[in-house]
Amino acid sequence: MFSLNHGGILVAMSTAMDDPDVLTEKKDINENMSGGKKVKIIFVLGGPGSGKGTQCSNIVEHFGFIHLSAGELLRAEINSGSENGTMIDTIIKEGKIVPSEITIKLLQEAIIKGGNDKYIIDGFPRNEENRVVFESVINISPEFVLFFDCSEEEMERRLLGRNQGRSDDNIETIRKRLKVFVESSLPVIEYYESKGMVKKIDATKPAPEVFEDVKAIFTHMA
Repeated sequence: MFSLNHGGILVAMSTAMDDPDVLTEKKDINENMSGGKKVKIIFVLGGPGSGKGTQCSNIVEHFGFIHLSAGELLRAEINSGSENGTMIDTIIKEGKIVPSEITIKLLQEAIIKGGNDKYIIDGFPRNEENRVVFESVINISPEFVLFFDCSEEEMERRLLGRNQGRSDDNIETIRKRLKVFVESSLPVIEYYESKGMVKKIDATKPAPEVFEDVKAIFTHMA
């Protein structure tokens, strides 16, 4: 399991806040969401191979949320063959985190198109900069953060065995991704934990047992 006892958090502000296009999108997205209902967003975090994608599918099926995966949105951009996609592909292969401006723009577009009032965002925020820029630009704080806690050894075993044909599913890149998660994403979890907003799930258990724990959280929320 990951420890949440790391040192201080360095918050890196983004130039996205000075981008007039981003500010315009902020206005548009808030107007789109003003349909009389409060939009609920839940961040879903966990290391690669923690099983959060499977559980997100279960949440969608049982509780009517729209599932947005930061990783899937980025991969879709890569597959589009755009210049932006080529840059994203290079960053991911190096085991690095894609700049906040790119990821948040893709999430904004997906939320506007979704037309729902309940979203789970899988694999985001990946670092403190993501968190700060998202809450500033989207202007919504999450209801809570669902954290799938799983040992590095178990995640590595799962990733090597899933055989999805992804270029980042090799041992070297997997270990880079795990290192990035520990260094960049755990501080986000620490931040929300300090506010009492983290709901931690033991993700080492079999998927059906994990969902029982997830279901208890969402049933109570409903």
